[in-house]
Amino acid sequence: MEKREIAGEPLPVVGMGTWQTLDVRGAEAEAGSHAVVQNALTAHVRVFDSSPMYGEAERVLAAGLGARRNEAYVATKIWTPDPAEGRRQAERALAWYGGRVELYQVHNLVSTEAHLDMLEGLRDEGRVRHIGATHYSASAFGELARVMRSGRLDAIQIPYNPHEREVEDEILPLADELGLGVLVMRPLGGGGLAQLDPPADALRELGVRTWAQALLKWVLSDPRCTVAIPATSQPQRPAENAAAGKPPWFNAEQRALVSRLAGA
Repeated sequence: MEKREIAGEPLPVVGMGTWQTLDVRGAEAEAGSHAVVQNALTAHVRVFDSSPMYGEAERVLAAGLGARRNEAYVATKIWTPDPAEGRRQAERALAWYGGRVELYQVHNLVSTEAHLDMLEGLRDEGRVRHIGATHYSASAFGELARVMRSGRLDAIQIPYNPHEREVEDEILPLADELGLGVLVMRPLGGGGLAQLDPPADALRELGVRTWAQALLKWVLSDPRCTVAIPATSQPQRPAENAAAGKPPWFNAEQRALVSRLAGA
């Protein structure tokens, strides 16, 4: 699988999100989620993204990684307007993930300055490797750009798919200019786009077998995107998704075809 970098660390280009899919409770449901995580690791998925906003997902992900924690690059988040609660969120997550988090992000730019101060302290202690910020809404991209220019971030997380392309105007060019890693949320358009009819023959010739693969390859064919993080609750999906993280990449004409077939 091709690798791209966050702050000089090479990473596989397909990761896994945990929003909704790993927010489960009960032995049977959690065992199913653990199987998804284990299958992802076996498929060489390395980046796992979570947040305290996602209910039980941080805890369930940690349990799912289990003894294979060292194979994972954990990207989680602080999500609260209260700096004291932000510290508590960090300490809980650090305990779950063996005392370290590879990428700690300020979720949706909530109380950004206070949380960045705290995360920089954790980085100085060696408990956090990289620092990032996220936002899902184009209305916040101006503020995200300001934080990107502060020099305090190693990575950002933004939505990108054929129906959500606002990041092409400023955010992706700025990330490229500053050398920031880019995690892509909603590469499948929240899952809805992946339910389209099978891909066209022109895409099948490039090894694309599912619409999820077509959409992931559409995102990753933009070299400014470091990792796409589709979420799934299906044990077979991580391997299918990971297969989209290999060249050949789409050219401009092929990307335009995917956009057109997706109704964008």
